[in-house]
Amino acid sequence: IMLYNRLHMKLILAQGNPGPEYALSRHNIGFMALDYLRDKQKLVDFQPKSKFQALISELSAGNNKIILAKPTTFYNETGRSARAIADFYKIATNDILLIHDELALDFGTIRVRSSGSDAGNKGVRSLTSHLGPDFWRIRIGINNPLTEHIDNADFVLSRLSEQEKKALTDSILPEVCSLIKSFIDGDIEPSSRQI
Repeated sequence: IMLYNRLHMKLILAQGNPGPEYALSRHNIGFMALDYLRDKQKLVDFQPKSKFQALISELSAGNNKIILAKPTTFYNETGRSARAIADFYKIATNDILLIHDELALDFGTIRVRSSGSDAGNKGVRSLTSHLGPDFWRIRIGINNPLTEHIDNADFVLSRLSEQEKKALTDSILPEVCSLIKSFIDGDIEPSSRQI
C-alpha cells in the first residue's frame, strides 16, 4: 500500500466494445490507440481484471504509474469501470485521460480537451455521470462522407476502410501516442489538429 502513496497514479482509459467482432470498428479507435501504445512500449499484454470490469496493462514513467484500461462493460457503460479503478487507486479526475472516437469530428482530426460535455456520446456520458466532467480527453475524429448514407449507430460499429486503417497506423495513432506522453509528463494542453 505504501508503494502507491509514493507513486503518482494516472489512468488512461479507452472507449470501445469487447470482443473480436468489434475489434476493427470505428467505435474501437480508443482500444486501437492503447494497443498501439502497448506494442510501441513493449508492455505486458492486457489482462482481465473482473473487479475493474476491464482489461488492464501498466506503464511506469519516472514516479508516475499509469494504469491502461480497456473496459469490458461495452461502450455505453464505461463509467462503471473508470469509477472502480479511480476509487481503488485513489486517482484524481484530472489524472484521468479518456481516448475515444468522435463522430462530430472529421476523420484525421484529433482534439484534446481538459473537460466538457458528452456531445451526445453515450460512453462519455457514462463517464461524466460517474466521474464528473473534469477529466482529460483525446477525441479522434471518425466522420467521413459515408455518414450521410448510414445510420449513426451502424456507422460507428462498421469496420474501418483499408485507407483509414493505414492512416491510423501511419500518422494518427503515433500522434495520439505523442499526446499520451504529454499527459504522462504533465504538460498536455487543449489543442486541435488535422492529421
